[in-house]
Order: sequence, then structure tokens, then C-alpha cells
Amino acid sequence: MTELYEDRAGLQVATRLATFLETQALPGTGVRAADFWSGLAALYARFAPENAALLRHRDAVQAQIDAWHRARAGQPHDAAAYQAFLREIGYLVAEPAPFTIAPGAVDDEVARVAGPQLVVPILNARFLLNAANARWGSLYDALYGTDALPGAPAGAGYDPVRGAQVIDWARAFLDETVPLAQGSWRDWAGDAPALADPAGLAGRAGDNWLLRHHGLHIELVIDRTHPIGRDDRAGLADVLLESALTTICDLEDSVAAVDAADKVAAYANWLGLMRGDLEASFDKNGRRVTRRLDPDRGYVAPDGARFTLPGRSLLFVRNVGHLMTTPALRLADGSEAPEGILDAVVTSLIALHDLRGARHNSRAGAIYIVKPKLHGPDEAAFTDRLFDAVEDLLGLARHTIKIGVMDEERRTSANLAACIHAVRDRIVFINTGFLDRTGDEIHTSMLAGAMVRKAQMKDAAWIAAYEDRNVQIGLACGFAGRAQIGKGMWAAPDRMQDMLAQKIAHPLAGATTAWVPSPTAATLHATHYHRVAVADRQAERAAEPVAPLEALLTIPLAADRTWSAQAIADELDNNAQGILGYVVRWIDQGVGCSKVPDIHDVGLMEDRATLRIASQHLANWLHHGVATRAQVEAAFTRMAARVDAQNAGDPGYRRLSPDSLAMQAAQALVFEGRAQPNGYTEPLLHRFRRRAKAAITS
Repeated sequence: MTELYEDRAGLQVATRLATFLETQALPGTGVRAADFWSGLAALYARFAPENAALLRHRDAVQAQIDAWHRARAGQPHDAAAYQAFLREIGYLVAEPAPFTIAPGAVDDEVARVAGPQLVVPILNARFLLNAANARWGSLYDALYGTDALPGAPAGAGYDPVRGAQVIDWARAFLDETVPLAQGSWRDWAGDAPALADPAGLAGRAGDNWLLRHHGLHIELVIDRTHPIGRDDRAGLADVLLESALTTICDLEDSVAAVDAADKVAAYANWLGLMRGDLEASFDKNGRRVTRRLDPDRGYVAPDGARFTLPGRSLLFVRNVGHLMTTPALRLADGSEAPEGILDAVVTSLIALHDLRGARHNSRAGAIYIVKPKLHGPDEAAFTDRLFDAVEDLLGLARHTIKIGVMDEERRTSANLAACIHAVRDRIVFINTGFLDRTGDEIHTSMLAGAMVRKAQMKDAAWIAAYEDRNVQIGLACGFAGRAQIGKGMWAAPDRMQDMLAQKIAHPLAGATTAWVPSPTAATLHATHYHRVAVADRQAERAAEPVAPLEALLTIPLAADRTWSAQAIADELDNNAQGILGYVVRWIDQGVGCSKVPDIHDVGLMEDRATLRIASQHLANWLHHGVATRAQVEAAFTRMAARVDAQNAGDPGYRRLSPDSLAMQAAQALVFEGRAQPNGYTEPLLHRFRRRAKAAITS
């Protein structure tokens, strides 16, 4: 379908976007439409050329690195010469003098309390509501219905044996984290709990008791008429944990937004969240269900004072990076507008409905934007100036817009302190992203040699340095008590027992938050923040020296390339299956994030970051002759049959064939992988998705 455009202050704006902004987003913000459009045009005139210059600089830097490796092909890697070269070309910059970030008014969920963080695709209203309402979660449900505990419920109805197992685990958890002054929670009779730390009794709501520990809340639900509570000595029907303190509503890696229709749908969902009126209706168990945002929760303190706690997760919005442009808006020369600039303006405009309304999201009066895929401090500084200009356009006080910096590109992690310094007055978040960071690691050093197998990447020297430096540098810059230090996603939503065993490593590392794939996972991960006093761990780690830059810059080259033919085939199949399983949904169905079966049929949460590493890894092995094009094509053919079988139960699925757009896109990601800017997958995915949408509407 041909997109219609209208002129606004010299910009060509897709009619559907102009209509949305003028009839839905702008009313109620106090910003006049004429002022908005003239301000947006001026903002693009100022920042679009600089945005383009930054992208050209990325390409120039990569070309210099490629030339350095090409000139030294076949020689042993000289780490000292390599680092000197990176400083010479400006890839590495001087460390800033010691400083402390000062982001101003920041909500406690971000600055002072440690807990789980959800990431949710903004195009799915139902998922958005589930995530926003995941501030509180049932520990009983999370344990009963997952593999967090050994075994599984027996039969279709309630299994009392499984229930007893859940109750015993929950009581042991209470004994460990909020112990009674005497005895065990297993023997509690439901009266006012006398805690070993009396300050932990925060209040009550009706018959329910509210506890506080490490800044997080636990609500003991007392209901002697409930099927669980009536058989419990205390009448304890459930244990509710404060779970997803924060949620990132994602416009980037987890969505397939390629045109004006997609962008308007995304912005409309963000508007519903900021106004508090987002709804989603769907059929469940044969009846129509409408989901809405949960209200705040009221309590009475021990001294009789009434207070409320948030009923919803505090919401961030992740904008796109600097690379992509959008056909939703065209500049005066007819070119597509940089999409990240549009996101910055529109998501901030929409957030005014929260700031100038009920403030049901940020009580501190802040707008929280996560900015991904920044390459070094110059790009961070550009974003800081862009946010200044957005604040001026919308009449906001300076640094109302906060920034979360994704530490997921090599040039950013190598210059992390300088990147933080560039946004020091608005930064509230740094977060490691293993998959994007690995994809950039491979692409940056593409010509250095063949990389280790993908599974070995997690054991590479640079990874340990990367994870340590993110915490150590954040603490040195004053993040403790001021901003979040985050860790990456647990990708296996059906493996909660493994998550409980392993993800405690994130708070133990001194991280105040870490990503989880579902509300249930958020509730289970919340137990880790009760078991670990993150503030104490940060105090301990603050004394550590920062992990050496030399370790971070270690290139994960394969020391021994004598892989067997079977090992090579297995690696090709693993990567090809992962690429196809994700790309076929992206191209054919517009699904940017979902649980995709891996080659072993384990469901993993996949987004563009996982695609980037797989496609770049195959491109690297292809370039260095580990595998031939024919071998890679054969792997795609084998894995197409596997992916078809894995999706046999999906009525909307279209089988892969050599001529299908999804197959063409998947192979292009590999065979054109070296030529893609920084190894990103977006340009090719957008191109093929637009073709798929055009075919559907033609």
C-alpha cells in the first residue's frame, strides 16, 4: 500500500503519523501542534547531518581496523601494537578525570532498590500489560507451575503434594530472608509476625501482612476461605513478592517496526501506558478477557499511617540507535529521517502525559529512555545534546530525560568511563549485552582471523573483563545509590531451576538489576535480591582495581583450527538453525521477539542481538575458509526442514523454500554479513520485511 504524506514545516510526514500526533499524542501535553512541527523541523536540520557524520565515522574506523589486520595477515597478534594503533586512530580515548554522576531526581526503583528488570516488545499490548503488572508476583504460582522445583504437578486439578512442596520452599525462603524472632515460619499461626528485625514489618492491608527486606516488599496473603489458606495453620494463601521493579518497553531489538504503520502502533501503546488507559482483550479458556493496568496498593503502617506502594513496574522506553532511518517521516531532500531522533522526540512527548498528569509512572518526574548501540563517547555526547534539544522543544527542565546506556558495543565498553562522563548529568543505567557485544566483537575483528566456536565465546578472556569492568567502572563513577548497573537476559524461560541456580551471580557481581524473560521469571529472580545485599556487594567491589583494558581487547581467535568435519558441520547447523528460526517469524509474521526452539528444541527468547552473533560468526568462518559457501547453503537447506518441523503447529507459519523471502533474508545476513554496518541485521531485515508486507497488501 502506498504511504500518503503531508507537509509539516517542510517535513513530509506520513499521514497516519501526523494524524496520531495531532489527535492523540499532542492534546493534553500543553504543546501546540504548530510549535511541535516547527521545532521538530529545526531539530532535524540541526542533528540529522551530525547523525550521518557519526555513521560515516563508524565506517571509517572499521575500514582502518580492517586495513591493519589485512596488512598483518598470517602474523602473530601483537597486543601492544594493536592497542597503540587503536589509540592513534581515536578508537581508544583518554580516561576522564575521576567524577561522580549527578542525574538529579531519580525514582527509588532505579537509584536505590535492587531488583529484576523485564524487557518487553512495545508492539504487543498484552505483553506490555503483563510486564507492567509484574511489579507483584505470586511466589506460589511461580514455584508450582515451573520446573523451579523438582518434579511437576500431577493431574489436571490442584496437586496437594506439589502444593506442599511449594509451601515448604516458600517457608524456608521466609526463614532465610525475614526470620522470626523465635521459631520458624513453618509454625507461624498468622498473628502479627514478630520479626528478628522489627523494622521489617512494614504494615498490613486487611488481613494481609507486608514485610520489607533489602528495600523490597513481601506480602503475606491471609485468606482462610481460600483452597490453600483454609488448610494452612496461618491461613496463608499466597506469598506475593515485589518483582519487576522496572520494565523496558522496547522499540528496538524485540520488534519488527519497518514503516509508519508499525511506528504508530508502537507509539500508541506507549501512549496508553503513559495515560494509564492501555487495554488488551483476548480469549482465554473460552471466555473474553480484558487486561488493564493494575492500581497502586494501599497499606496501613504499624503506627497507623496510611501509605501506598506502586502497583506497576516503573517503565523505561528503549529507542532505536543511530543507524536506521524511517519512512514514517521524510526530510526536505526526500530522504528518510533518522529513526532514533524521531523516537527521542515522540516518546518524550508522549511521556508528558505522565509528567503533567497523574504521575502513575515516574513519581520523581523523569522520563527514562534506554539508548542502545552507541559507539563510543562522541555518540553518547551527541545523544546528550539531542536530549537537551528535545527538552527545549517540549518545555522540560534540563535533564528531565534520563538515559540508560547499553554497554553493548566494543568501542563503548573500551571507553566506558568516557561514555558515562558524556552523559553524566542524566545517566541512570548501564547494562551489559553479551550477544550484541559479541556480534560487534566478531565484526570489528572480522579480518583478524577465524573466531572460536560460538559456545566458547562465553569463556573468552574479554567476556570476563567486560562483565567486571561494567560494574567496576560504574561504581567508580558513583552509580551506587544513584543509578542502575545491569546484567543481561536469562534466555531460557522454561528453565527456571537453572535460573535460580545461576542468576544469583548477577546480584553477587554487584549489579542492581538483571533482565528476565517473563513475569514468572521476575518473581523467582526477586528471591536473589533478598538473598544478596547488593549494596554490601557494591561496597566490597568498589575497592577492586578495574579489570585491565588489555584483557577486554583480547580477540577471541581460534588458537587451533583443526576442527573435524563433523564439528564444522555442527557449528554451521547450529548457527543456520538459529538464524532461520528467528528470521522466518520476523519476515513473514512481523514478530521481533519470541520463544524460538534451538537446534536441541529448547525454547530460547530470541531477538536481533542473537541473530547478529550467529550471522557474523558464519560470515567470519566463511571469510577465513573454515567453511565454503556451498557448505553454508547446505546447512541452511538442512535446517530449513528442521525449522519447518518445529513450527508445524503454527497455523500462520509459511514453510521455508529457496525462493521464500525469509530464506533469502537469512542467507543474505551471512553472505552479505561482512558488508553490513557493524554487522547489524536491521538493514536487511527491514528490506525483506517491507517486501513481505507489500506482498501481503498487494
